[in-house]
Amino acid sequence: MAHRDYRDIPRWANVTQAQWDDWRWQVSHRIKDLQGLKEVFPYLLDEEERAIRDSEHLFRLGITPYYATLMDPADPQDPIRLQAIPKYHELHWADFEMADPLREDTDSPVPWVTHRYPDRVLFLITHECSFYCRHCTRRRIVGDMDAPSNQMMDSALDYIRRTPAIRDVLISGGDPLTVPDRRLEYVISHLRQIEHVEIIRIGSRMPVVLPQRITDDLVHMLRKYHPIWFNTHFNHPNEITPEAREACRKLADAGIPLGNQSVLLKGINDCPVVMRKLVHELVKMRVRPYYLYACDLSEGLSHFRTSVAKGIEIIESLRGHTSGYAVPQFVIDAPGGGGKIPVNPNYLISQAAGKVLLRNFEGRIAVYHEGTDADHFRDGTCSLCQTDHSGISGVAGKAVAVQPPAGADGNKVARPGPAAALDFTAIEVTVGTDGSEQE
Repeated sequence: MAHRDYRDIPRWANVTQAQWDDWRWQVSHRIKDLQGLKEVFPYLLDEEERAIRDSEHLFRLGITPYYATLMDPADPQDPIRLQAIPKYHELHWADFEMADPLREDTDSPVPWVTHRYPDRVLFLITHECSFYCRHCTRRRIVGDMDAPSNQMMDSALDYIRRTPAIRDVLISGGDPLTVPDRRLEYVISHLRQIEHVEIIRIGSRMPVVLPQRITDDLVHMLRKYHPIWFNTHFNHPNEITPEAREACRKLADAGIPLGNQSVLLKGINDCPVVMRKLVHELVKMRVRPYYLYACDLSEGLSHFRTSVAKGIEIIESLRGHTSGYAVPQFVIDAPGGGGKIPVNPNYLISQAAGKVLLRNFEGRIAVYHEGTDADHFRDGTCSLCQTDHSGISGVAGKAVAVQPPAGADGNKVARPGPAAALDFTAIEVTVGTDGSEQE
């Protein structure tokens, strides 16, 4: 549906256009409680009212006035509404759900920094958001009023400065664009002074939930520190409005590459037609569909989670049927801090000496005759890059055996049951250097 005119809503009938377009006004006038929500949505379900009252101690309610106008007040299953208004399902936690399923706190060498991958870090500069997504994976911390002190911020910057392996820094939160431009520039400018930091990324949902935040002043500041990359989070085509298009235009015109990370959410976007429309609208705004996430195992999110097969089905419906740059990578962010694992339809049917059997997006079978690999190593050094590849980790082309940990009696422990979280620290992965499987 077309979003509502805010002047038709009594709560905001006397608000001027200048106020409405001011992101600070939007943040300070968020819907934060049941009474405020009922002024905008007088026909809430009883379940929604109970959920708001009973869940406020677990995860805050916060809806920007702008995003509230995108929601259908007459449809409890509206895909925008489902992302904004609590359901009672949030209070029912499955026994496999966790407060910190990705072990971000465990992988934190200093406060506010997570260092999981070798060459990049996550730098949280706030726990605040302008809008609190009901599917938030960081709900354990997001919404806390705490903010990093200047000393904490400098400590995080110092860790990055002292760790030359870090070439890519993702600034996130909360939403990093809730902080004033001055504080955001403090972080970005200090990162840009670190010689080994090549890329600075910003992860923000502001173009979706509060596009008024993408001001000319913000964009002018960001373009001083290129290369800057920007990832946002559209989940449904109904979120793409003239205001969202304008926000993305400003960023793209400033030379900032834009990517989108959607979460696969039951009842919201778990449909090939909906997802195709979303990715088509994104690329029209110069936003590259980047990731499609399986919903994380955070507490209270079971009602949003789909099967993995549904994600594969959606990718299958896109690959070959639309432009390749409009197809996101479907990933599962592995519980226990295993990182993002790509999950794709299987187009490789079989592999034999010298040839592989493949299928295309239409189901047609093809035989590809492959070549042989050159041996570039001479005296332990690669002739192409002049290194011994010791700095390269990975298992491509090598046999891998994944073994459960041994018990006290030396026997293998049975794999975790469906209610157990997978502990990556207790799994032995052995790679055979000669291509043979290891026991």
